[in-house]
Amino acid sequence: QVQLVESGGGLVQAGGSLRLSCAASGIIGVGINIMGWYRQAPGKQRELVAAATGGGTTNYADSVKGRFTISRDNTNKTVYLQMNSLQPEDTAVYYCNVEVKYFSGTTNRYWGRGTQVTVSS
Repeated sequence: QVQLVESGGGLVQAGGSLRLSCAASGIIGVGINIMGWYRQAPGKQRELVAAATGGGTTNYADSVKGRFTISRDNTNKTVYLQMNSLQPEDTAVYYCNVEVKYFSGTTNRYWGRGTQVTVSS
């Protein structure tokens, strides 16, 4: 059973930094295609924050470009999100997401339970 364990959320003042981590376990397959972070603020839809492929290609939401950096440790199946210059509008629950590829050729996506990030002004 795939499990994603997130950590690193918390309360920070505007302009501060946080680093989120997500460790994946229980993955039996070819490997992990994409590891990423989404967020959902109260009353809003869940949105992509950043994603990284196994080959190192990254993708960011326009709102976080230049402030957030995603990285992954493929050996330890862990993805990180370094968040700098945090603003109140970054306040949300942040979810880890991974896409696993299986030997059958199919893929499946899994979600973490989420970690709260609150930025005070």
